[in-house]
Amino acid sequence: MSIEELEELAQKIRQRILEVVSRQGGHLSSTLGAVELIIAMHYVFDAKKDPFIFDVSHQAYAHKLLTDRWEDFDTLRQFGGISGYTKPSESPYDYYVAGHSSTSISLAVGAAKAIALKGEDRIPVALIGDGAMSAGMVYEALNELGDRKYPVVIILNDNEMSISRPIGALSKYLSKKMASPFYQNMKRRVEKMLENLPESATYIAKRFEESLRLITPGILFEELGIEYIGPIDGHDLEALIETLRIAKKLGKPVIVHAQTLKGKGYKIAEGYYEHWHGVGPFDLSTGEPLKKGGSPSATSIFSKKLLRLAEADDRIVGVTAAMPSGTGLKPLLEKFPERFWDVGIAEQHAVTSMGPLAKEGFKPFVAIYSTFLQRGYDQIIHDIALMDLPVAFAIDRAGIVGEDGETHQGAFDISYLRPVPNMHLFAPRDAATLELAVEFAAGFDRPIAFRYPRGSFILPDGTFGATPFELGKAELLEEGEGPLLVGYGNGVGRAWEVARLLDMDAALLDLRFVKPLDEKLLNELAAKHRRWYVMSDGAKIGGVAAALEEFLSDRGLCVDVVSFEYPDRFIPHGKVEAVEESLGLRPHQIAAKIAQIEKGA
Repeated sequence: MSIEELEELAQKIRQRILEVVSRQGGHLSSTLGAVELIIAMHYVFDAKKDPFIFDVSHQAYAHKLLTDRWEDFDTLRQFGGISGYTKPSESPYDYYVAGHSSTSISLAVGAAKAIALKGEDRIPVALIGDGAMSAGMVYEALNELGDRKYPVVIILNDNEMSISRPIGALSKYLSKKMASPFYQNMKRRVEKMLENLPESATYIAKRFEESLRLITPGILFEELGIEYIGPIDGHDLEALIETLRIAKKLGKPVIVHAQTLKGKGYKIAEGYYEHWHGVGPFDLSTGEPLKKGGSPSATSIFSKKLLRLAEADDRIVGVTAAMPSGTGLKPLLEKFPERFWDVGIAEQHAVTSMGPLAKEGFKPFVAIYSTFLQRGYDQIIHDIALMDLPVAFAIDRAGIVGEDGETHQGAFDISYLRPVPNMHLFAPRDAATLELAVEFAAGFDRPIAFRYPRGSFILPDGTFGATPFELGKAELLEEGEGPLLVGYGNGVGRAWEVARLLDMDAALLDLRFVKPLDEKLLNELAAKHRRWYVMSDGAKIGGVAAALEEFLSDRGLCVDVVSFEYPDRFIPHGKVEAVEESLGLRPHQIAAKIAQIEKGA
């Protein structure tokens, strides 16, 4: 295609993205801003053989549209449809599964090593956003890449000007010259010459070279041993293609710094507007969301309660990792900027940095999604639990989160936190008990974590009142002579729905704490109910039923525990109800299975 035809293609791609995302939601501003970058990648490199690696891959919609998924794009993020992220099982053009940030350069280094060992003529191309540059993993990868010198092209998509701002005509001139074959040839010749000069002359020449680099924005990457070109206009297809061709020929690691506009092509979303990053269905003409009202989200309840507690107690502090709105911490960041921090995409740092605050007498809250807390696991063990420090982990998006799929489902936090010594785990069942959970965590003097779902709770607020939390104490909500339904967190609402469908005298228990367990009450219930059915919105392996089975086994108690938790597989994307249906975890499915088991018994 000619440049003019490519520009027309960019507009068609943007229109297709807007049509589909406005109907069913998805990532928007970043993916609109990356359209020309992705077109240029496909123009210069061969996606059939060159690994195309997208960091997070939420910005890769244009890549999907260019690789045989134009018609299927209508099924974006729908159950059984195409994923919102790259997924090799979906297309041979998707090199790697992605969904978490800051992995792309490590993947590119690994791919380059394999290509070198196989002696093949291929080159990894990684597209990474400037926000991902806040994670330490990026610099670990850059450090090795600069040393090993594998041929890799890294496109740095700078859409918030958080790396550097172009300095008028001088910056544009330097960028163009730095990308030119003349500059690259001259640099290679100078480097070769410096190797053969006497030490005194080499020192002077190197100082001169370093002073020259000080006026360019790429000194950080140059010092790491990686060629830098930029910044260039990330929407200028001609400049992008020319620059990527040069980068491809260099045969060494190169960073191409491209500046783009978030939301490009959709005026309402253009610029830095956090709420346009990921959206639900919206009116394309006005930008207004189509779904309004409903019950307050668990996130908003957590946010308001923590804000009230922070207003009354200046020892309460908090941190989030690049998710101030998603975790509800934004109002606290705005009101108490000296006590609440967004550290960027740096979950490890977020967790560890709260340890000393707890040691110094403050009460830190780490507000983070279940899926992202996985990234700070060593820090939870080594820097918080080992020191037995009173850090509270507010785990958002626990359970199935829906359309974001395998990489984002909050399935594992119970399983990975339960084995950690000194850690305490509990969960609210509804909005009222979530407020009490925040209050309990704020007053607790050891490591503690509580989980809550995306959106609202299943259980209608106030169904069973709101009893304050007491360490290791469960609550029997409904008595009965039949089987015992055990719920944990949002699983209480599911168990309650199942109880309504069962034609039997079932008892209902809100476990409240999975660590420590309510040993006294569980002993009493084991004597009365010989079959327990467990619901938790977490993985079966290492989950709530496993904790109960361990408790019963240790005491020689004979109870049949049946788990209705997530099976041992990664959970696909789609609307929550459709995903649960596929797993056999809708209330009517669970009720039917319980009825069958009880009939057989």
